[in-house]
Amino acid sequence: MLILPREELIFFFMNYYDLILAALVSIGVTIFLSKALRSGKGGIAGRLGLPFVGETFSFLSATNSTKGCYDFVRLRRLWYGKWFKTRLFGKIHVFVPSAEGARTIFANDFLLYNKGYVKSMADAVGKNSLLCVPKESHKRIRRLLSDPFSMNSLSRFVQKLDDMLCERLQKLETEGESFRLLDFNMKVAFDAMCNMLMSITDASMLKQIERDCTAVSDAMLSIPLMIPGTKYYHGIKARNRLMKKFEAIIASRRSGEEFSDDFLQSMVHRDSCPAEEKLNDMEIMDNLLTLIVAGQTTTAAAIMWSVKFLSENNQVQDRLREEQLSILRNKPVGALLTLEDLNNMPYGSKVGKNRHSIGFEIKKGWHVNIDATCIHYDAALYKDPLQFNPSRFDEMQKPYSYIPFGSGPRTCLGMNMAKVTMLVFLHRLTSGYKWTVDNQDPSLEKKAHIPRLRSGCPITLSAFKDGKYTHRT
Repeated sequence: MLILPREELIFFFMNYYDLILAALVSIGVTIFLSKALRSGKGGIAGRLGLPFVGETFSFLSATNSTKGCYDFVRLRRLWYGKWFKTRLFGKIHVFVPSAEGARTIFANDFLLYNKGYVKSMADAVGKNSLLCVPKESHKRIRRLLSDPFSMNSLSRFVQKLDDMLCERLQKLETEGESFRLLDFNMKVAFDAMCNMLMSITDASMLKQIERDCTAVSDAMLSIPLMIPGTKYYHGIKARNRLMKKFEAIIASRRSGEEFSDDFLQSMVHRDSCPAEEKLNDMEIMDNLLTLIVAGQTTTAAAIMWSVKFLSENNQVQDRLREEQLSILRNKPVGALLTLEDLNNMPYGSKVGKNRHSIGFEIKKGWHVNIDATCIHYDAALYKDPLQFNPSRFDEMQKPYSYIPFGSGPRTCLGMNMAKVTMLVFLHRLTSGYKWTVDNQDPSLEKKAHIPRLRSGCPITLSAFKDGKYTHRT
């Protein structure tokens, strides 16, 4: 019999509290239901499992592994085919693997379908978040949130981001030490978003907000039970602290104690507008949180994967570097990037894209998940889909075959900001430095709702001699 030391038992319990709780609930239900529900005849194949619990435990187990949560999807595709259904967090989910299916859903958004999230995700970002509001409010909130993503706002954002990146990359190269690229990207994206949204630059305040935003992000795929010690508990507590902090900042802006030319100020200026032309305070705060969390995690992970793939493909890396150096040659020394410069990076845009008809009855109340990963790796749409090949995007893509930002009325509001962030980073990295990836472990980070390398992709930078790149021989 295996006997664990007391310290190891405590460590195990604290780190796997959510999963242990799910197991206990599952065992309790099993006393009354001895046979799990399995279906597939005459419709979409899959396993629904026990009422409410379903396959939630298996999903959380995959999320907690180094293979990532998508391993849950991959295995069920092997068992049931590309189309399958399952039960997660009490809801029946259907996974849609085709461009035709995606088109049908996006074309009928708000008509036959409405967007929904698991309870823990909605609780974490708030009921007024653009991610969660019903169709009656979505159009108004989306329109009023659009200012930070206008061309004028993006122009200012690009210059601030470029200045920040130049300084921080130079500092890291001078230190000569390996650093986790994922952590670096997360911090840069976070600081840039907080600056743009609320003009926050104080290091102490940024640290507090980032810590709480991380807890909120970690709670987004957890069991929604408010029990001390769980990720959900810590995430909701962190959310409450953030709401109080945002509330104080808004009050300071209204009183005239503080003023900044940023997103938050533009929202406060609308106080005297009719209700349909302004956001109330909870709408502002929920969407501040949403924009920070969404803007930080997804873009940082995408940049990490791009750098990893570039390090494994010298030909692609060299072609990208030549494009970026040609832009530098046409600018004054030390000049910051502009939106016009970014528009002259066609190959860089294609590098950023290399990221990692419904024929069934979809019943009312079921959750339909468009599986963009399956679509993007479909050999019928892309030749050699697992190969890192930016040139595949030279050809016109089939509609709905490339949907990293969604489509239709729910297209990601920060799509253009994510694109310019990636381009600015790739430009400064490839035009100024060589790098080595210091850990080749392909394992994924545990408990992450977006695929990220467990190693964080540590790299070491080396600046070009005399600022000039020597071509490979």
